[in-house]
Amino acid sequence: MTTVPSGPVLRVDVVLPAHDEEDRIASCLDALLAARTRLEQDRPEVAVSVTVVLDGCTDDTAAIVERFPVDVVATAHVGVGRARTIGATHALRRHPADPASRWLAHTDADSRVPEGWLVQQADALRSGAHVLVGAVVPDPDDLDPVVLARWTQAHPPGAALGHVHGANLGVLASAYLALGGFDPVPEHEDVRLVERAHAMGFRVDATVDLPVVTSGRFAGRTPGGYAEHLRREYGDAS
Repeated sequence: MTTVPSGPVLRVDVVLPAHDEEDRIASCLDALLAARTRLEQDRPEVAVSVTVVLDGCTDDTAAIVERFPVDVVATAHVGVGRARTIGATHALRRHPADPASRWLAHTDADSRVPEGWLVQQADALRSGAHVLVGAVVPDPDDLDPVVLARWTQAHPPGAALGHVHGANLGVLASAYLALGGFDPVPEHEDVRLVERAHAMGFRVDATVDLPVVTSGRFAGRTPGGYAEHLRREYGDAS
């Protein structure tokens, strides 16, 4: 088991890929900064940073992100797998720290983390976990009431356990490096990373506490991602 020292050497780095998210990125970053404030209050021994990867944005996402106190990396449109890797690499290089004492917390630009989310991520680091798989819930404002009711019926308490979402995923940095990072694929990079973690015997924890609210849109940024899952499983409101 990994031994995590106490004290100010602990670190959480948030990695956030964004491709043309001008309508949602501000609320996403507002939620992350609120979570950062809560972390600084509740766990002052834990340093934190947020890295936004502008993945080939052609709208006003970059201009909106400039208003926030976050690190920014701009790249051509490389897809979510490569964008997560670019963000993680930037964070690891810009803020040097022992990879056994730092945590990479991943979410998405169409999502809003709860205020206690970074505390939850930091506590996973302190607990000795290698990976934390969290839950997501669709934004109810995005769904027709019939579709929302159908989703709610299909998701009783605990039903999200076992599902992997890049919008709510944490990885110990040393484990991330040992796993080879995210695969350079257009989707399911999160699932593939967790599958490798299981196969290599890493400790993978899962929780349905503090789910991340993610977009309920039916047209997403990847062909087979969460948006397509919602459309396919719950999208017919008739």
